[in-house]
Amino acid sequence: MARRVYAVVAAAGRGTRLGAQLPKAFVSLRGRTLVERSVTAMITSAIVDEVLVLVSPDMESYAREVLGRAGLLDDAAEVPIRLVHGGGERADSVWAGLQAIAATEAVVLIHDAARALTPPGMIARVANAVLHGRDAVIPAVPVADTIKRVDVDSETVHGTPDRASLRAVQTPQGFDLAQLRAANEKYFAAADPGFIATDDSSLMEWHGSSVKVVQGDPMAFKITTPIDLTLARTIVDEAEPTVFEVSGE
Repeated sequence: MARRVYAVVAAAGRGTRLGAQLPKAFVSLRGRTLVERSVTAMITSAIVDEVLVLVSPDMESYAREVLGRAGLLDDAAEVPIRLVHGGGERADSVWAGLQAIAATEAVVLIHDAARALTPPGMIARVANAVLHGRDAVIPAVPVADTIKRVDVDSETVHGTPDRASLRAVQTPQGFDLAQLRAANEKYFAAADPGFIATDDSSLMEWHGSSVKVVQGDPMAFKITTPIDLTLARTIVDEAEPTVFEVSGE
């Protein structure tokens, strides 16, 4: 029996660097919020069985309104959508999402709502790699810039790693649910884990799991700053042209 695939969409953060009045996940791109676009991509991938959206408690009502207006909270929908309260930090939110999944054997995709233009095909690529036996899978793209290792106190360069071996990591990241749960349990039980888990694959590395890299996509960029939002709006404006009604004579 095939394992179910759950998507956990992180939308509980404030996203202050974007400078918007609303939390970043609820900023609109051509009339559709980032979280709505991310959830829709999960559904369109045709591989996700259920979507959990992580929201802050004070944004739950607004999230229900936004997703409901888009028809994404329909009880009869083939892919059900659930709202789950996130925590103070991203790792706390993801852990809350994992605890809200009743299954024990499944695949889970962790996705940032801010990567709202992620192609459904890339989502399926990540999920399929986990379904075929990998415990942890991340999409990534080559690094174009030269990267420096810098001492943060003295602001001096300590080295230049070979960028041929570097990758910029995207989401969704895919995992065997049981393995990711075990990694989270160990992390949150540790008095001092020795690092801050900024993404889920780093947590799996720390836990001792091998992480597989698959091809990412430039469209899966993260909307973090105003210039990112401008780029996203330009892309959407070109990809989703306005349809004008032409009245007959």
